[in-house]
Amino acid sequence: DVKEENGAYLVSAEIPGVSKDDIRVAIDGNRVSISAETKSASEDGGKILRSERHYGKTSRSFALAQDVDEATAQAKYSNGVLELRLPKKPAPSARTLPIQ
Repeated sequence: DVKEENGAYLVSAEIPGVSKDDIRVAIDGNRVSISAETKSASEDGGKILRSERHYGKTSRSFALAQDVDEATAQAKYSNGVLELRLPKKPAPSARTLPIQ
């Protein structure tokens, strides 16, 4: 989910069962990429007959309407939900050149 408020984008992404160390967030201008990897836990003893757990990598990328100020961006991961606060970068002001 992406919301916009008070000069920032607020992103909420459900990523259950993943350690926060296995989540990566990349910001490039207005493009945001989130990737996560679920690793297989090694089982001690016994042969696994059936497993319904998902293991592997997943990622999502999306573009926002305005560039993000990556220097002040914040990320928080709690109870399987990643929350990002992505402040908007101020738009450059137009500049006129004096003619000599």
